[in-house]
Amino acid sequence: MGLFDLTGKVAIITGSSRGIGKAIAERMAEQGARVVISSRKAGPCDEVAAAINASHGAGTAIAVPANIASKDDLQNLVDQTRKAFGKIDICVCNAASNPYYGPLAGIADDQFRKILDNNIISNHWLIGMVAPEMRERRDGSIIIISSIGGLRGNAIIGAYNISKAADFQLARNLAHEFGPDNVRVNCIAPGLIKTDFARALWEDPATLERATKGVPLRRIGEPDELAGAAVYLASQAGSFMTGQALVVDGGATI
Repeated sequence: MGLFDLTGKVAIITGSSRGIGKAIAERMAEQGARVVISSRKAGPCDEVAAAINASHGAGTAIAVPANIASKDDLQNLVDQTRKAFGKIDICVCNAASNPYYGPLAGIADDQFRKILDNNIISNHWLIGMVAPEMRERRDGSIIIISSIGGLRGNAIIGAYNISKAADFQLARNLAHEFGPDNVRVNCIAPGLIKTDFARALWEDPATLERATKGVPLRRIGEPDELAGAAVYLASQAGSFMTGQALVVDGGATI
């Protein structure tokens, strides 16, 4: 068995109908995992699952739509995964929200709460649903997609950055709690990646130039450039890594 082999593993990936989540699902399937594609809308989830099944064989992927803001949706996601595949070995908390751009002084309470609910509390809910069986089996990998925004300040996406900093701490705390049962919890902290989610930050040429000027690689990343980090953390290759934030940002934070 290779270091990065995920044969026999079952992975839930939220927000996986596009962008980083989709890339992670595709690469995990390539390494032998069965994957659960999930986002709010059924159609895009079905398309991604169908494409993965076409590439890697029927039964590799299923689609289970879920809104991360709904605890019932998340429970259904977990229940349907167990029904289809019997277990959950890997959980990737990738879905997130950022409904507000601007200074913290201008954010409405409901916008702030939505960011904290969707980017922290929803992760806590989903992890709480999948962790017990992992701990019982003494094997599991939980991956939270955070952001380099959680490592530094920003005058425009402050609330988002606060939520992403909290995700680092969520991983550290849960790593302590789950570590004795051999369940690992880590974050990936992407820099600016070419996704629909980050479109406001890269679509405008002037904004893009500002964003990449100080980055050693002088460009933004592609979703697939995050997928290998997730495979690493989910596989035997990452078996001694827990509570960490793996920064993948083209050097932006150095």
